[in-house]
Amino acid sequence: MSDFAGQTIETARRALAARFKSAAIDSAELDARMLLGAVLKLDLTGLITAAGRTLTGSEAAELEASARRRLAGEPVARILGQKEFWGLPLKLSAATLVPRPDTETVVEFALSILRADGALEKPLRIADLGTGTGAILLALLSELPAAEGIGTDISAEALETAHANALASGLGGRAAFIACDYASSLSGHFDLIVSNPPYIPSVDIAGLATEVRQHDPLAALDGGADGLDAYRALIPQAAGLLVPGAALVVESGIGQSEAIEALMTAARLVPAGPPRADLAGIPRAVACRKLPR
Repeated sequence: MSDFAGQTIETARRALAARFKSAAIDSAELDARMLLGAVLKLDLTGLITAAGRTLTGSEAAELEASARRRLAGEPVARILGQKEFWGLPLKLSAATLVPRPDTETVVEFALSILRADGALEKPLRIADLGTGTGAILLALLSELPAAEGIGTDISAEALETAHANALASGLGGRAAFIACDYASSLSGHFDLIVSNPPYIPSVDIAGLATEVRQHDPLAALDGGADGLDAYRALIPQAAGLLVPGAALVVESGIGQSEAIEALMTAARLVPAGPPRADLAGIPRAVACRKLPR
């Protein structure tokens, strides 16, 4: 029998938050509210308005199942099957990373470069290498009304997820998806290329948080011995596809920005300003440009 059987919505919320706090889950209150809201199909206002209603037996059982998954280390986003990124609700799958707020730094940096160029309204061609859920590409397309984009991934399941997210976001007409390793099957020229590749050094994978280590796909995490394998592959590919003056913006792991900039320089690309820090002050987005002819 569920611990939540016979409880009101408010009592269940408090009990769930207490269980999460006792398990040292930092986001206990938020997680409890999100899981309860998902089970009851209520937003925050709805949870407050209906606080005195008693949970049905099936609701209590569903909430208990979600609680046990969270207590076992599964992220809330995985339990809900979606995660918001740049204001877009994105569907997840086993082949995709959970989009993280840090990655919005890549979107912000890319948009700031385009804004400085006066290119926000231009018919740009964008590529997102290793697109996963399509998060970065779709965020950019949502801000660039005349742009079109291509997302690549080696995972067919990830591409299906990204395509579904594009359609759900109303951006399906401007987004295409191709199965390949980074930019290996792309042709033509691009006005902007972005990527959040795997960058965790292989030896560090075992030390990642349970939420990441056991629930994010290994292929989207493991960056090889020094975490830079993906950059060694994609930076030269991107350099050959960018139009003169165009930018490449990539996400960076902790302490990797200088090494990534060196790889960019080796590909005859020039820095597009200092790395952009995330909210924790960590250099998170690195950008470069192709030299004008």
